[in-house]
Amino acid sequence: MATRKIDTHQHFWNLQTGDYSWLKPEYGPLYRTFEPPELASQLRAAGIDGTVVVQSANSYADTDAMLRQAETYDWIAAVIGWVPLMEPAEATNALDRYSRHAKFRGIRHLIHDEPDPNWVVQDRVLEGLQAVADRGLIFEVVAVFPNNLKHVPALAERFPNLTLVIDHLAKPPIKDREMGPWAGQLAAAAQFSNVYAKVSGLNTAADPEHWSAADLKPYIDHAIDCFGADRLMFGSDWPVCVLAGDYARVWTETNRALEGRSEDEIAALLGGTATRVYKL
Repeated sequence: MATRKIDTHQHFWNLQTGDYSWLKPEYGPLYRTFEPPELASQLRAAGIDGTVVVQSANSYADTDAMLRQAETYDWIAAVIGWVPLMEPAEATNALDRYSRHAKFRGIRHLIHDEPDPNWVVQDRVLEGLQAVADRGLIFEVVAVFPNNLKHVPALAERFPNLTLVIDHLAKPPIKDREMGPWAGQLAAAAQFSNVYAKVSGLNTAADPEHWSAADLKPYIDHAIDCFGADRLMFGSDWPVCVLAGDYARVWTETNRALEGRSEDEIAALLGGTATRVYKL
């Protein structure tokens, strides 16, 4: 049976019903409502079988909205929500409540927006993460380089039973055509078998006007060298990707960047790994 194709990173938001503090008018095409019907046709065109919808706000309201959408649209295969990690007791109760939902798989916090670059390694946050680990859930790390990726090895070592997923390959400096410290930090994170990463959001780390598969390929190749395809997963980062293209372009150029890889590697990265990690 052919491996399902899974998009492990997409978002929805509604400006009339949700509060997204980071989303400002200066974000141009992103500053509007994005909901499932708009994405569905693009998934069909790309041949995507299912998606993982990921939190866009540090709020219960955002998580509740995603879980309702997952009940309505079968192609939403899993939900990554949010709980208040800084309040461990409350976070534990919220995790128990959300875990009753068949499609809830874990949490994320917008750590890259926190003023403190060491937010994720505070004692109270670590206590909250222990509750995530104890329940066999996923913690997705917005490990934006250079402030956040460096903490992943410490988290992986402290919580060996916690599945950590690095979003967007930690936003490598593609636009500057640099590898350097990013490459070393990603390799350090990959030393831990409980760490995975998403090949997602790379187009918005590149030149928004002129990027192509050739720009992405060195960074994807390095990630495969570090993790192997069986710990990497495709994500579109829709609708954020529209800042530098559209869904079809992200899908097409990612596939072009994988040309020359084995069928098994491509199948793993485009769906096999996600099916296993998110228990789809």
